[in-house]
Amino acid sequence: MQDLHSGQPLVTDTNVSVMDLAAEAAARATPEPLAKAVRGVSDRSVAWLFIAPTIILLLAINIFPLLWAIRLSFTNYRANRPNAEILNVGLDNYSRILNDSDTWIAMQTTAHFVFWTIFLQTLIGFSLAWLIDRKFRGHAFWTTVILIPMMLSPAVVGNFWRFLYQPQIGLFNYVVSFFTGVPPSSFEMLGTVHLAPWSIIIVDTWMWTPYVMLICLAGLRSIPDYIYEAAEVDRASSWRQFWSITLPMALPFIMLAILFRGIENFKMFDMVNLLTGGGPGSTTEVASITLKREAFEKWRTGFSSAFAIILFVAVFGLANIYVKALNRIKQR
Repeated sequence: MQDLHSGQPLVTDTNVSVMDLAAEAAARATPEPLAKAVRGVSDRSVAWLFIAPTIILLLAINIFPLLWAIRLSFTNYRANRPNAEILNVGLDNYSRILNDSDTWIAMQTTAHFVFWTIFLQTLIGFSLAWLIDRKFRGHAFWTTVILIPMMLSPAVVGNFWRFLYQPQIGLFNYVVSFFTGVPPSSFEMLGTVHLAPWSIIIVDTWMWTPYVMLICLAGLRSIPDYIYEAAEVDRASSWRQFWSITLPMALPFIMLAILFRGIENFKMFDMVNLLTGGGPGSTTEVASITLKREAFEKWRTGFSSAFAIILFVAVFGLANIYVKALNRIKQR
């Protein structure tokens, strides 16, 4: 039964008595040892009871594979020979990786991608965020349009840009030809040694600049208006306000975006694999492509596990140093 005015169910003696009877019946049906155990459970224990399945799942998905990879990195194990004898080789895998010139070339290629993608994404992303923060007419529509690349699947983006990069039918060469006068068929972005790395940098910048823009926009929106008002009272120019207020206060957000994109680009695999596969030759062979070839083409599982651990330690160490620097800037 419901109250005609409030629409809420009316609590009657009959309802109360029915609920009391149901509770008493459930209590009588519960075994006495279980009832004592339930009464003795604290709120903290109940919280851990709900959290435990998630923790166990995370341990199974993240921690166990990491520990297993560490163990394999000290062996000569090959996944395509599961019945072969597994020998403990100590630090031989790590020594061979650190003394391998091909490994260092792959790391240099990775550093090249990380530097230029972060530089371009930060520069363009912050510029777009600053323009959108002006709240010009139609800024909401253009914000949505700019975010579209970030919403697409890497597989879709990779195939889409492979078509654009085709020298005969792709639009990219014709756009470059329109602005430079160079014949469209005179260069090939994906097949030229000097252009192939930049072809991937362009695609990654196009796809993930909106992500950096969003983080920078959050930083710009967090700056109180009264700070700008006080600067205008002091007759500070727009350029002075940008360098003294906007950029310093948005800097923690910019550094946060650099951290996220740096970690992701250091692990870059899907876009390189879709566009060039590491070619031409080994021009675009980043560390993740080298790791994939060692693990799933040469089947050197122990060797590739050691390489994966080295990459993990490198990313973790650099990220840890960067976070400490970020915390110092935030405390200023």
